[in-house]
Amino acid sequence: MPFVKLILGFFLTVVFCFSCKNVETKPIELKKENGMVLIPEGMLNMGGDNDQASANEFPKHQVQINAFWMDETEVTNEEFAKFVKATGYQTIAERPVIWEEIAKDLPPSTPKPPDSLLQPGALVFQKTNQPVRLDNPAAWWHWTIGANWKKPEGSNINIDKIANHPVVQVAWKDADAYAKWAGKRLPTEAEWEWAARGGKENMIYPWGNEDVNEGNPKANFWQGLFPYENKKKDGYLNTAPVRSYPANGYGLYDMSGNVWEWCSDWLDTEYYKKEGAKKSNTPGPQKGYNPAMPFQQEKVIRGGSFLCNDDYCSGYRNARRMGSSIDTGLNHTGFRCVKDVK
Repeated sequence: MPFVKLILGFFLTVVFCFSCKNVETKPIELKKENGMVLIPEGMLNMGGDNDQASANEFPKHQVQINAFWMDETEVTNEEFAKFVKATGYQTIAERPVIWEEIAKDLPPSTPKPPDSLLQPGALVFQKTNQPVRLDNPAAWWHWTIGANWKKPEGSNINIDKIANHPVVQVAWKDADAYAKWAGKRLPTEAEWEWAARGGKENMIYPWGNEDVNEGNPKANFWQGLFPYENKKKDGYLNTAPVRSYPANGYGLYDMSGNVWEWCSDWLDTEYYKKEGAKKSNTPGPQKGYNPAMPFQQEKVIRGGSFLCNDDYCSGYRNARRMGSSIDTGLNHTGFRCVKDVK
């Protein structure tokens, strides 16, 4: 994702904390196979659960979900490396930057950046030295030439040392390509939320309603004052190895925090108000709609990341919806796959 896209539109909503009543369900018998878990069919009460919810999480509505298989964890660097070795695939962040293609998703008056910036790379988070306005993501996101999935932060690290961390700096197109190679697909937004809830009705988080900041570490997220102070109470500054925290009721790890996860659906911020949202699980809207990014189509991302906290982004909530353009790579965005039941 080019630097100019961040300047012109990457945003998150400041929200506030609230808790609601627990509704527990019976224990679930898990069926696992080849690193995937069978997610049962059922009726999803989809949408916001508390006062933190944004307008695009309402109205809460029911969606019938068919059974499907889902990866226990986010796709790791090790797994993605096997895909690249087998296919020779080159991710978006590794390809030449073509300004004419980028400009199609930007306002017509957008000036072309210097050629020195239009080099293969990706956006990398960098802590600030002091408090900054939270409505200016350009203060902590920096276009980094040479950053890609093998060098998530642009440095020459040994990717083998983080082989069991989720792969990042993968655009939607990259995730979709991997899923097809693996004989799988990306989850629909409804499938993702159903899986994240882990069999618990109307809970705020995959583990229930206990505040993310209370008790033992339950996810990899930002503890402290964003974006300049991270106390690392969960043990990690950036990504954590998959399976570092307890699984949810369906046996899925990191459905909350660690990295945002790509879904197959286009992001339509008004979709929940439309009749099509209240049917059995479907691929979602035919095209995206986000008035904050009127010149660009976005795919849904879910689950939050190691950068989320309640002062800036409550992305680790089950119902939290965000979006990003299909050519966007960031060092806090990854994915997991699903597969239909035959």
